[in-house]
Amino acid sequence: MRTILHSDLNNFYASVECAYDPSLRDRPMAVCGDPDDRHGIVLAKNMPAKAMGVRTAEAIWQAREKCPGLIVLKPDFRKYVRFAKMMRGIYAEYADRVEPFGLDEAWLDVSTNPMGGATIADELRRRSREELGVTLSVGVSFNKIFAKLGSDLKKPDATTVVSPDNFRERIWPLPVDALLYVGPATARKLRARNIRTIGDLARCPAGVLGAMLGKCGEMLWAFANGLERAPVRRIGEAEEVKSVGNSATPPRDLRCDEDVRRLVTVLAESVAERLRAQGLRGSVVEISVRDCALSTYQRQRRLTNPTALAAEIIPCAMALFQESYRWERPIRSIGVCLAALVPMGGDEQMCMFPSAGRKRMYELEGAVEDIRRRFGHSAILRASLIRDDIGAIDPKDDHMIFPEGRLRAASGGV
Repeated sequence: MRTILHSDLNNFYASVECAYDPSLRDRPMAVCGDPDDRHGIVLAKNMPAKAMGVRTAEAIWQAREKCPGLIVLKPDFRKYVRFAKMMRGIYAEYADRVEPFGLDEAWLDVSTNPMGGATIADELRRRSREELGVTLSVGVSFNKIFAKLGSDLKKPDATTVVSPDNFRERIWPLPVDALLYVGPATARKLRARNIRTIGDLARCPAGVLGAMLGKCGEMLWAFANGLERAPVRRIGEAEEVKSVGNSATPPRDLRCDEDVRRLVTVLAESVAERLRAQGLRGSVVEISVRDCALSTYQRQRRLTNPTALAAEIIPCAMALFQESYRWERPIRSIGVCLAALVPMGGDEQMCMFPSAGRKRMYELEGAVEDIRRRFGHSAILRASLIRDDIGAIDPKDDHMIFPEGRLRAASGGV
């Protein structure tokens, strides 16, 4: 039987800030997307703030109503990436299969480690606390889904074992939306059928769930019954590339089309660079937009020719955005993605009157990429991004990239 750990660094952004400034540990503090805007949201809070009722994703003004003395800090992603890399270095001492899930979470397959899952979990918690100054919660189980649920059951700084013998008692009473990949829309559909807990989901016939939710319903039924078998990827192992995308939460909410254009530019440059590095082009541009109320939508459009040029991704992404967003609320985050990938140099629709302009654009973007590789991301920026906090974002180093295939990988082909 496999032994899978899921580790979750508690209140990660806030914990890192407290590690840098220990005086914050006993004072209510939160890391917020835009501390200068009362409508910005809480990204992470420390334990004293949590004790005062401050919750992640609520507006700053709501948090301050509960906790008038709340200390509010801007996020510093370079710090968080640094701590995440140090923690992964510790994981690598115990397992050769370590699969990150965002900056602050990871799965480890320790099946072949003679120390045993619970002992390793306790050791990871101790080292995280003593060497990095941040706490860790770890779930120990026989698959990835239950390991993640285990890490959520008890926080902070706790080890929770979910076994084949106890998962019905520990997991099935949890609300159905505690299960990975059950989002708000799916939870509403399930509750409409009186499926309110993970146990209700497990006991519902797989065929009924399949009729209700398609393949996703059958996958969730397998998750609830402990049948998930997806492997933990080896360190450095990449899954099959189905799309290339990047998303970012900027240091402040976006309030106008020009703000959006700046962030889309930063993300499109990152996506184009990654496409070229893998010898790929994409035929479908997709954007995802999340507003400050955490409502999300996606739009996509097929291009005439596959591309790996930011200059062609940006106008398509902006057209998608401007056609569908009405500015009822400020925007919290944006993602840009290229799908329907083909190899560089493959077939493409030819123009009757071809020009050398496209070739020159590839040369220009390649030259910019080379400068950044040698001297750093900020060595060369577009004029519109100079002296702008959005332009200071480096998507490659500051933000995690989540491939499209994660959902299918987690289901293990269910």
